[in-house]
Amino acid sequence: MLFFRRSQQNSSFSALQGLWQVIAGYRWRVAGALAFLILAKMASVSVPLVLKRIVDVLSRPEQVAALPVLILTGYAILRFSSTLFNELRDLLFSRVTQQTVATYAHKVFTHLHELGSRFHAQRRIGGLLPDIDRGTNGIAFLLGVGLFTIVPTIVEIGMVLAIMGARYSLWYTAIISVTFILYTGFTVVFTSRRTIFQRRVNRLDSSAKSRLTDSLINYDSVKYFTNEKLESHRFQDIMKSWADAATDNQKALFILHVGQSGVIALGVSSIMLLAGQDVMTGGMTVGDLVLINAFMLQVCLPLNALGFVYREARDALVNAEKLFELLREQPEIKEAPGMPSLRIDRAEVVFEHVNFHYDPARPILHDVSFRIAPGQTVAVVGGSGSGKSTLARLLLRFYDVTGGRILIDGQDIRHVSPTSLRRHIGVVPQDTILFNDTIAYNIGYGRNDASNEDVIAAAKAAHIHDFIQSLPQGYATEVGERGVKLSGGEKQRIAIARAMLKNPSILIFDEATSALDTQSERAIQSELDRLSENRTSLVIAHRLSTVVDADEIIVLQHGRVMERGTHEKLLQQNGAYAGLWQLQLRSDEQESPTALS
Repeated sequence: MLFFRRSQQNSSFSALQGLWQVIAGYRWRVAGALAFLILAKMASVSVPLVLKRIVDVLSRPEQVAALPVLILTGYAILRFSSTLFNELRDLLFSRVTQQTVATYAHKVFTHLHELGSRFHAQRRIGGLLPDIDRGTNGIAFLLGVGLFTIVPTIVEIGMVLAIMGARYSLWYTAIISVTFILYTGFTVVFTSRRTIFQRRVNRLDSSAKSRLTDSLINYDSVKYFTNEKLESHRFQDIMKSWADAATDNQKALFILHVGQSGVIALGVSSIMLLAGQDVMTGGMTVGDLVLINAFMLQVCLPLNALGFVYREARDALVNAEKLFELLREQPEIKEAPGMPSLRIDRAEVVFEHVNFHYDPARPILHDVSFRIAPGQTVAVVGGSGSGKSTLARLLLRFYDVTGGRILIDGQDIRHVSPTSLRRHIGVVPQDTILFNDTIAYNIGYGRNDASNEDVIAAAKAAHIHDFIQSLPQGYATEVGERGVKLSGGEKQRIAIARAMLKNPSILIFDEATSALDTQSERAIQSELDRLSENRTSLVIAHRLSTVVDADEIIVLQHGRVMERGTHEKLLQQNGAYAGLWQLQLRSDEQESPTALS
């Protein structure tokens, strides 16, 4: 438990340290805002002093020759000045707050794209987004309301104590000081206890949003299996736990509020009793009583606000911790400054004694070696879990090999910039995920500087231009989230057009047609063949009919190369490939009657 608390303290300190590093870039704005803050508090503290003077003068009208216009006007000006300086402070500091929030939002966004495939395979997007949202809101609170409530309150209390100590009995200063100490101690102790509940509420809130997002993403599966009630009950269970945690949190908040109000009431009653006694004995004027009452209220009201802000600041810090934890996640594959770019001469790809595992206890690839000559196509086939798609991920350097090496034109891809590596590789994946934007945007994503003419030319090359033109909005048609408004074949053609627009030296087809029906597969296969002409291509295949023309076919079983050769040669060997081929022929024969019916 001690280690856990120390870890949380270190996390909070790290968060504050990170914030300070960003704020330091706006030191002149911060200094100006603090100056306005001090001026506002000086004006605020001066108001009760002028009010005392007004009460003392007007309480003896027989001694007043004329209305004290100057003092009354000064009182109004001081009140206005306090508001004006506070507004100027907020105006000057707003740029710091908003820019810091924008900076952190951008940092998190960029950092998430830098993190590796392993992180994204494990993360839950529904829980990640609330953490980011709460984190940025927490930063905004810490910089804005937090900073400019805690600091001004401390400054104001200090000024009041100094004035009270100079003008009145030390008993008044002692009562205010004791009230402040009791209030602060009570707030710190009970807020720390409440933080435990707040963390639990946040965790369950993230879990609920993660469950909600996951269920909606899998909407079709829920309908397929008529599991609406199951999903509803699972979500209800999470929300019940959240409601219980939120109630416990509110109980802790109740104790905190009542205790804070009790301390303030004790302090106010003590000091007013003492002041009333001094007025009765003639030791103070009515103006002094008004002054002390105003000062006490001036201390207690911001003190009450300070308790609220401290509590909210702790909550904000808890929220910001998640965001900073996310920023501390280290990418598995870092692009070190000064890494050389990949140089493409012939686009030769070599896998040399490659071993790989995601988990040491479960090896994926064992001593895999093959060469893709410039302009040739090598296909990799095998059953599910044989390691086919892992080859593509390693070539793209989403992961690093655990043994051996991968070379492109003699360069070990671990020693070149990952960005330059991926720039030369085009991918047509099995499941094409499109941005929730227009068709033109999704095709143009293959090359950022592409013109409209380039996009149209790529669409024509992928034989999807006529289909796009038939749509009411043409290339401006929105494809929906993840491309749900398009069929599988239409999405694959967009993926092909995007790859054509990129015009890469090396191509990866990762089971690019396995999700399509036979008719769509045959229609798209010709585009894939045309795309791979004169390019070095790695084809990860499920259906063998798509790779019969490959220059070499590699058969993987349990992460090992079992057979290799051309289609004809492998059939002659009558081994694993020949068996897979016969299975596919029988499957195609069974599909044919269905296709005709």
